[in-house]
Amino acid sequence: MAPAVPSLVLGLLVLSLCCDACKKVIFHVPSALEAGTLVGRVNLNECLQSAERISSSDGNFKVLEDGSVYTTSAVSFSDEKRTFTILLKDIQKHVEKKIHVDLVTDEKKTQAQKTRQARDTVLKRTKRRWGPIPSVMMENSLGPFPLQIQQVQSDTAQNYTIYYSASGPGIDQDPKGLFYIERETGNIFATRAVDREQYPSFQIICFASTPDGYSPEVPLVHTIRIEDDNDNAPYFTQDVFEFCVPENSKPGVIVGTVTAEDRDEPFTLHTLLRYRIVSQNPPIIPAFSLHGETGVITVLSPQLDRELVSTYTLLIEVRDMGGQPFGLCTTGTAVIKIEDTNDNAPTFKQIQYETQVEENKVNVEILRVSVLDLDELGAPGSTAVYEIIRGNDDRSFEITTDRNTNEGILCVVKGLDYEGAKQRILVIAVNNEAPYMLAPHSQQVVQSTSTVVVNVLDVDEGPVFKPCFFRMDASECDEVGTSIGKYLAEDPETGNSEGICYKIAPGQCNWINIDEKSGEVRTIKALDRDLGEMKRGQCNITVLAIDRNGKTGTGTLQVVIQPCNRNFPRIIKTDYIMCRDRKPICLTAEDGDIASYSMPFVYRVTDRNLASSWKITRHNEKSVYLSPRGDIPFGIYTIPVTVSDRSGKQGVTQIRVNYCNCVVPSECERMAFASSSVTLGVWAILAMILGSLLLLLILITICGCCGSGVMRRHVTDDCANHNLIISNTEAPGEEVMDHNIIPLQNTTDQVGCGIKTGDQQTFEMVKGRGHTLESVRGGGHQTLGSVKEGGGGQPVMDTCRYSYSEWHNFTHPRLGEKVHLCRQDEEQKHSEDYLLTYNYEGKGSLAGSVGCCSDQHEEEALDFLDQLEPKFRTLAETCVKR
Repeated sequence: MAPAVPSLVLGLLVLSLCCDACKKVIFHVPSALEAGTLVGRVNLNECLQSAERISSSDGNFKVLEDGSVYTTSAVSFSDEKRTFTILLKDIQKHVEKKIHVDLVTDEKKTQAQKTRQARDTVLKRTKRRWGPIPSVMMENSLGPFPLQIQQVQSDTAQNYTIYYSASGPGIDQDPKGLFYIERETGNIFATRAVDREQYPSFQIICFASTPDGYSPEVPLVHTIRIEDDNDNAPYFTQDVFEFCVPENSKPGVIVGTVTAEDRDEPFTLHTLLRYRIVSQNPPIIPAFSLHGETGVITVLSPQLDRELVSTYTLLIEVRDMGGQPFGLCTTGTAVIKIEDTNDNAPTFKQIQYETQVEENKVNVEILRVSVLDLDELGAPGSTAVYEIIRGNDDRSFEITTDRNTNEGILCVVKGLDYEGAKQRILVIAVNNEAPYMLAPHSQQVVQSTSTVVVNVLDVDEGPVFKPCFFRMDASECDEVGTSIGKYLAEDPETGNSEGICYKIAPGQCNWINIDEKSGEVRTIKALDRDLGEMKRGQCNITVLAIDRNGKTGTGTLQVVIQPCNRNFPRIIKTDYIMCRDRKPICLTAEDGDIASYSMPFVYRVTDRNLASSWKITRHNEKSVYLSPRGDIPFGIYTIPVTVSDRSGKQGVTQIRVNYCNCVVPSECERMAFASSSVTLGVWAILAMILGSLLLLLILITICGCCGSGVMRRHVTDDCANHNLIISNTEAPGEEVMDHNIIPLQNTTDQVGCGIKTGDQQTFEMVKGRGHTLESVRGGGHQTLGSVKEGGGGQPVMDTCRYSYSEWHNFTHPRLGEKVHLCRQDEEQKHSEDYLLTYNYEGKGSLAGSVGCCSDQHEEEALDFLDQLEPKFRTLAETCVKR
């Protein structure tokens, strides 16, 4: 190593190398330091023993693990003092400590440093490494101890007095005291033998310093490697290796691998292992081989037979040093189990069996057969599987395996018929669950079979239904008592159905019955798939057949209800209101049948006359729109609509449509409701007829007895001239009659307090005496009030009278509403809307509907006010104002 810088040798003085823990440390240094110069050493363990991270706050200085402080670059001090901090951290315990370091320059020391530097300038040479190459120590060395293993020496020893020291594992760390270094010479000695497997190598730090503490050399990390000695024998990773291989395996099939390890140094002869088979038990022909390098065991013999040898035990050896005789070795055990394969076919112990069974017996065991199999008991290769290969075409027999005994159990699963066959011959074969594997150098084995003779015993048996399960179909549309078929049984002995009685077991379907003698099946209720137990659509019935001896046979009858088209489509809603906008109404029908007998529906208007006025437009499969074809008058229309389903079944529904102007919606609804609510039944019509006849009889009796004694009362003439003029003054007088006037019929019907005379309706309103208000509408003459004609033709005063105020209160709101409507309808420009001149005393126009009056009990009779012509509007407005 090159000598230290002269300026550092002369100027560096360390006053304190080890200071108190976590206290400030002061180093006296020259004014200039080169890179790599040892500044001093700090005792870090006193501050924090488990310091995992050591750092310096000043990048010009670094701190080693032993507390040595070195410069990382050339440093010059302009001031007399410089300070930095050493940071210590314990990451696991989260502890951090700080050590403050002060660097103080001394002029005297600086002058001495300059003197030393001047002297070193003369002796300076090229710097080289002062430590040797890594040292080697033999494992388990026998000494003598202390044993010198290396020497370290610094080149600066030519100029200074150098003392050597070291620290690290083996010196002041575990294992302590294993090595030491001579202070004056730098010789490194070992004090005892070392185990490489425990300590493969050591790294120690060597120091070179002058008596005054100056270190002209950077600390040297020296490695001591322990050379391996073959002191460990190899060992197997398992005490016993267990493997399995199928019997009859071919040579070369891998059985398994044995592994061993060695603690000596890897990739040396000490760990180069070789394997071999020492012995085989049983000691017959070698059956296996062991690969020396890999430890793989393979099949050697092609004659592995589990029936001869089921398990092999191998004693195996592993040796290091490449298998050389002087190498260390260890033995182990490998157990190889031979797995069974189905190389032995099962064979019947008997080639023929004979048994018997009574006819009609079901699910009974009739025979057990056994086989011989050399394969492993309980394994798939020995488990027998039996099969009936001949004589069981009708599936009357079944054979299974008893897992405990490996026997075959033969059972009868269908009743045998003695009359049909007195003896059955079966051929049974046997196999194994696992497929058969042909052993090497062997021939194919023929399947083993056995013959079973089954004798059928005759017994007296009851009637038998043929077939035992029978299906019948019944239609939903069938009437009660409809025959849907016959279900008969016969006596197996005679082959006929004579003397057999039929019954249905209790608790069966309550809508089916069977005739006891003929076996004919009939319905006893109306069939409906939507009711009760019929919702399932079918019923399974157990039918009993009883012969003369009381023997009973049973059969199953399945009756299935087939749907039919029993319902025709019906329109749900029948009453509608249509306003003057003639918006179509939607008709929707319902059908209770299934989809095949239901939608789509076909609608049409049945009446030809109405069909020309109303049209039907399709909406969807279920609904249509009904609308008039053109302008039609207001009123209530009854339209017969025929609806047909998919199969053509149809029904007629009467649709009532109230075609209204909808000015007063309540009036339209009341008219529609009144029209739809008046429905008379048969009994109501009959009662009305009888009541009318009785009333007619009473009237005839009264007229016959009292017809000549009727009192005539004169009508009091009420004076109403102050309120309303007599309307008939505009017409001719009573004595002047126009010969063009058609005489009216006198047939009368009494309604309420008025009299209807053909087309003439007469009402009379009296106020005071002697005056009446008459109104003529069209060809009909109306007078408010009620007048009865007596026997002499004189007018008789009726008690049903109305005051003028009542009449005014009744007509005023209605006339106001009609006038308002007429004003809205002025654009129609009637052809008769012109001014007429009336003479007060002369002959005027025919009297019209000036009063527009009607009875309070017949408010619906005011329909004519809806279409007042313009020539009557002035009169109507005058009446409203009054």
